Formats: sequence, structure tokens, C-alpha cells
Amino acid sequence: MSDARIVIRRATERDAPVLGRLGAALIRVHHEFDRDRFLAPGKNPEEGYGRFLASQLGSDDTVVFVAERDGEVVGYVYAGIEPRSWKELRDVAGFVHDVFVVESARGTGTGERLLEAAAEWLIARGVPRVMLWTAEKNVPAQRLFARLGFRRTMVEMTREGEALRDAGPGRRPS
Repeated sequence: MSDARIVIRRATERDAPVLGRLGAALIRVHHEFDRDRFLAPGKNPEEGYGRFLASQLGSDDTVVFVAERDGEVVGYVYAGIEPRSWKELRDVAGFVHDVFVVESARGTGTGERLLEAAAEWLIARGVPRVMLWTAEKNVPAQRLFARLGFRRTMVEMTREGEALRDAGPGRRPS
């Protein structure tokens, strides 16, 4: 069901504090998915992430949209244009780096509207594809992405901890 009270707009500098809070929530969720793979929140991720997202607002190659409900920001999406990458075997692409919606606004079409706003912005700048990464354990987001036409193209695999330390010529991790 779509919530008619949701308004999607470009983020501004004044949104930095709420973007920091939402970005910190995203960090915490991902860290809970996999404490070894994802960044630990640390002491004040709200300030750091808010400052980071605010730094992206003036770029011609990135965009941050927020979703407001009754004047309160309830979600955001951060996307950008990524150049050709030889190391990733990928041509120019739009990339959705973050999308996050607060619990009370989930299931209302807010995430879909944020993703579509980002995709429209990227497509208007001529990108031939829009890509994103999702945590393996983030099944609800994967369902949303698939419903919007995204398909699986890569699998990230990580080796760390004892498996990494036990590695060496002729040795296999236990």
C-alpha cells in the first residue's frame, strides 16, 4: 500500500543530522547481519555519516533523496554515477549505495519511491544500468529489489579471521 503523505525530495544541508541518524541505523543493521564484514558503528556514527552524506550533496555525480511523511524524514537513498572500473569488470553505471526507511514507514511504498527517484535521476544522466549491493541476510530488501527489476549478477565472498590466518602455501583453512 502506498502512503500518499510521503513526499520525495532532494536532501539539503539541513537534513545532515537526520541523514546521520538514518545512516547510523543502516550501519547498525548491517553490522548485526555480519559483525565481521560490516563496519562497526563506533562511538558516534550519526555525526560521521551525516557529515559524509552532506559532503555528497554538492557533487554533480551523486544524489541524496529523502522521504518525508508529515514533515518528518522517514527514509533516504544515496546514489551516484560510477566510472568504468577495470578492477570490477564493469562499465559506467549508476550505483545505489544506500537506501533506508524507518520501521514505521516500511511496507508503504517509501523504499520503492526512493529507489525509483534515484533511478530516474541516474537514467536522466545517461547511465546504461543501475546497480546495487545488498547484504546476504537482508531478504526483505532483496525481494524489493527483485520486484523493481534488479537481478543477481555477483556474489561477494569474504575470508577472514582464523581462516585467513591459517592460510598459506599448501595449507587449507580448517
